[in-house]
Amino acid sequence: MKKFFLAASVFALTACSTPAEPQLTLAPTPVIATQPTTNGQALNLESRDLRTAQFIAVVDSGRQNVQPLHATQNLRLTLEDALSRQLQSQGYKLTEDAQDTMRLDILEAMVNVKHSIMSHDLSSKIQLQLVVETNKGKFVKRYSGKSERTGAMSASVEDMELSMNNLMTAVLKDIYADAELNKYLQENL
Repeated sequence: MKKFFLAASVFALTACSTPAEPQLTLAPTPVIATQPTTNGQALNLESRDLRTAQFIAVVDSGRQNVQPLHATQNLRLTLEDALSRQLQSQGYKLTEDAQDTMRLDILEAMVNVKHSIMSHDLSSKIQLQLVVETNKGKFVKRYSGKSERTGAMSASVEDMELSMNNLMTAVLKDIYADAELNKYLQENL
């Protein structure tokens, strides 16, 4: 019985010391307006993550060895925070008491990596949807980004982070510069 207990203890300790799966740190950069373009119109900002899988990257090393990677933080909260900072810099007052609502839906956010012996292919996609609901109507628009890159050797976690962060930042810039969205907000809030 002592041998069994000792073996079980050693097994439990070695299981605890195995290295953790790598995770991606996501930090999109919102566009910060130098001058507010609105006069504090109130807006309620919400978000939903509608992706079927909650991991952010898939690494295919061949021979049916596929490894999903997660983000260190919640993607929905990360994007909602970046969009809220962007909207506040434009002069919007974000409050839960506002009658008008902007909802950010995350439809897709994925980095696919395929490794071969001497190189890797890195393909990233993101698709977001904004839904603005006011008492005057509803505005729905999708924003997406895509990038592909080939490199030598294996793709690092930093390569995957850079790819997704650049895509998220590019989509936030598209939202900021969208004349149709800005016109709708100015006329209907």
